[in-house]
Amino acid sequence: MTIKEIHQRLACLGATPSRSLGQNFLFDQNLAKWIVAQLEIQLGDHVVEIGPGLGALTELLAEVATSLTIIEKDDRLIPWLRERYSGTHVEIIHTDAVSFDTRHLLGKGPLRVIGNLPYYVSTPLIDRFANPVLAPKKLVFTLQKELADRLNASPGTKAYGAMTLCLGRRWAVRSVKTLPPTVFFPTPKVDSAVVTLDPRPASDVPVADDHHFDALVRAGFSERRKQLRKLLPEVTPERWTQLAGLLGIPHDVRGEALTRMQWTALVQELAPSSAQKAEEIFDIVDESDVVVDAKPRGEVHARDMRHRAVHVMLFNRNGEVFLQKRSIWKDKNPALWDSSSAGHVDSGEDYETAAHREMLEEIGIDTTITPVCKLGCGPETGFEFLQIYHGDHEGPFTFAPTEVEGGSYFPVDQVTRWLSTHPGDFTPIFRQAFPLVIAARAALATTDRP
Repeated sequence: MTIKEIHQRLACLGATPSRSLGQNFLFDQNLAKWIVAQLEIQLGDHVVEIGPGLGALTELLAEVATSLTIIEKDDRLIPWLRERYSGTHVEIIHTDAVSFDTRHLLGKGPLRVIGNLPYYVSTPLIDRFANPVLAPKKLVFTLQKELADRLNASPGTKAYGAMTLCLGRRWAVRSVKTLPPTVFFPTPKVDSAVVTLDPRPASDVPVADDHHFDALVRAGFSERRKQLRKLLPEVTPERWTQLAGLLGIPHDVRGEALTRMQWTALVQELAPSSAQKAEEIFDIVDESDVVVDAKPRGEVHARDMRHRAVHVMLFNRNGEVFLQKRSIWKDKNPALWDSSSAGHVDSGEDYETAAHREMLEEIGIDTTITPVCKLGCGPETGFEFLQIYHGDHEGPFTFAPTEVEGGSYFPVDQVTRWLSTHPGDFTPIFRQAFPLVIAARAALATTDRP
């Protein structure tokens, strides 16, 4: 899109750039092509553009994306966007991206996100779309250069801070190009920068409670010039001396000197956590589900020994089903979508006791549940006998931080479509159990009718 085309389009709309919406329209066509290329779109990807504006990137994205969703807040631009992309594979959502319900984006393919973000809402937009539940494959944002520098800063620099670490724990952030004000209309007063965010592999994200990590980091940067030990009043001087020795850091270190890995190690020392309980013992059962032995978790999985597990699916009053997304650190099916609660039956437990325990441990609630069916044991169930339950609950839930990334209620028809088009997003057991639970609830509803 050229500067002439921008002026013509604005004139046709009878509009001028909105200062309150932070509108600065990109008009360098070669630069627009380069920015879109940074998203590395693959066949089958679902691309989301935040704030398409007059379509400098949208035109290019529509040519290469299998499906494209654009989110625009400006009332004045919506009629033109709808007319321009009517009958195409482009979905136009008229809303504020800061409050947009991101559940709508799931189930449409691997997600990639792009946008020229208004300076005044860049941080909340990054928080909303760069999260482990939504889990985009890549994000490409044009930001104010000052913010880009903070996101990509190195330890010991002025720009390095809590935002650098809290975002950088899960995302590899790179500032890939500085953009002068002259490539935008109207011309902003500051430089911009294109930033890419790629999800770090689980091997590069040591196990730790993300909430503890964020809280500790923010406390450690609350007064930058203070020594870190003075910003952690709950840590005794003796304990701090021990921690400094373990981490190999000076006793008087400031928060800005610690690397991402050192901050993670500090969190793990102060709030130890693990994704799995290494000492867990499971009952081993025979082909008739009769207990014959008991073995540690690792040995059971490594040797494909028969054992037991439970799955619970919870529904709200609107008939939506609650799904959890498994932690990236799980030893089985990491980062996949699963039942509301799921887990193994510990040695000495029965199925229902295990189901209630798993609900409390994983999502922080307990409720009445009803058995639906039992799945047989074999390779397709991970050599588990599986008892499936359903129940009703309105939430809210409290997630076990290293067990569950998060979760949400979804309409049943959305999950059904999602399972049909992208079954690999779900655990193998969920793929088997979900249709059975839905059928059982439908039969129950029919029985309850007068």
